[in-house]
Amino acid sequence: MNNVYVVGVALALLSVIAVVMVLTLVARRRRVARLRGEFGSEYDLAVSSAGGERKAQRELEGRRKHVDDLQIQPLSIAERERYLSEWKSVQSKFVDEPGQAIVDADRLIMEVMRLRAYPVSEFEQRAADISISYPALVSNYRAARAIAVKNAQHLADTEEMRQALIHYRSLFAELVETAAVVVVDEKKSGLDRLVPQVSLSEPISTPLAR
Repeated sequence: MNNVYVVGVALALLSVIAVVMVLTLVARRRRVARLRGEFGSEYDLAVSSAGGERKAQRELEGRRKHVDDLQIQPLSIAERERYLSEWKSVQSKFVDEPGQAIVDADRLIMEVMRLRAYPVSEFEQRAADISISYPALVSNYRAARAIAVKNAQHLADTEEMRQALIHYRSLFAELVETAAVVVVDEKKSGLDRLVPQVSLSEPISTPLAR
């Protein structure tokens, strides 16, 4: 009788352990699926950099807490107007000075981020913060930055620089457009006339052959 009781208890414990293991495995898979869905290719990059999924997951969760703790500020309408105008100049400059346009685009991204209270001292920190605020754009930002580095070394060709400017433009549009001050009724307040209608989706012209 005692042996039967012991065996029964042992089997019950094994069943509990098996259930816990299954639930733990399911929870891990769901966490991976959630983070991979949220961060996309940035998740794989974090795993590679951290040397394992658990470390990468802790690092990504840390990024989220860091951004949550930042007091991100919206742009004023005047600031938004200024930077949209500056971007228009950068994009126009690309035809004659593609290398300088890339430098200026990178600078504008940092200026807008700084103005909105993002830390901007290091690129990796900027990319980490972008991966939380704009996860769909962080891989493009990394690609644009890599081309900007090649440009500084005079190694980037025209097509690479055009792609870099497109990548910068998509992030710039999010940083500026989604940060715009929301007015309940812009038409009645007259503020709709203060916001320039600058298109950020027009094609980027490539330099003419000389």
